[in-house]
Amino acid sequence: MIDAVTIFRTLGARLSDFGHTPTSQRVISEAVAQNGWFTPTDITTAVEAIRLTMLREEALREWLSHYRLTATPQRVAIVMAGNIPLVGFFDLLCTLCSGHTAYVKPSSKDRILMEYIVAQLKEIEPTVPIYTYAPTEQYDLAIATGSDEANDYFRRHFATTRALLRGSRHSVAVLDGTETVEELQGLMRDITLYSGSGCRSVSLIFAPRGTEIDIPRTPPTNPKLGNNLRSRRALYTIQKRPFDDYHAFLLVEGKEFPTSLAEVALYRYDDIAEVERWLDAQHDGIQCVVSHLPLPNAIPFGQAQYPTLSDYADGVDTMLFLGNEPKE
Repeated sequence: MIDAVTIFRTLGARLSDFGHTPTSQRVISEAVAQNGWFTPTDITTAVEAIRLTMLREEALREWLSHYRLTATPQRVAIVMAGNIPLVGFFDLLCTLCSGHTAYVKPSSKDRILMEYIVAQLKEIEPTVPIYTYAPTEQYDLAIATGSDEANDYFRRHFATTRALLRGSRHSVAVLDGTETVEELQGLMRDITLYSGSGCRSVSLIFAPRGTEIDIPRTPPTNPKLGNNLRSRRALYTIQKRPFDDYHAFLLVEGKEFPTSLAEVALYRYDDIAEVERWLDAQHDGIQCVVSHLPLPNAIPFGQAQYPTLSDYADGVDTMLFLGNEPKE
């Protein structure tokens, strides 16, 4: 079998015209029909983000240079989420780069896209070790991602298997009032891409008291999100509850993560130390902190939906979980 870097580099080259060929356009149409929360823009953006951040040869080799790939080949079950397009791809990449065999269960919401990617990998290298997950079989390792309720099931199902289980997380933005127009445009994308349904989607904003929140207003691109927005607007109008309408989301004062994709919460702070204490206390539930302030692990505006190879979900190094040793 050709080496994993070559396989994924070749996949990146194949995806360079994704969305512009009849085959990929058909795949996009089928994926949107399968999951009404996906839009063509969501899908092409997700593929482009993967291609640019995860499939360039120099990025792959630099990332892998931090590990001794000495793991004993294992059977790895990968149970994928489906809240955003191809969200489970990185776990597959890590598994194959570690020399393991992947047993994949795509989400029913993202089956079309994942099956397309697997088919591409098998065309590139017919012996690539990817098989279909079977819940009745035993595996050496398991990686499973889903809601908190699904996570409870995974704990029971993989009780005797070494498992990396991921539940729900949230992302925040911390403003200080000096953000540029470009940074606020980036924040808008951090909020609205994928209709706000990813764990990296910003759904809570901290801003200094008295600061204007001048995020660009953009219409929702997803009809389902549009329906949610209309319902929330009507509810808050009847309740006489104040909100700011940014068209693609409603900004509502509060310090709790919203339960609706139509909303983003805004908390006005007096002292940045208060925000830092909150972030420290909520660390285990936070996926991303978007800010230009010198906060721990902060990422730039506009980059929340473009994770790099070393941006591990839940802060857990997937490569170490898979048995690879870190290089000093």
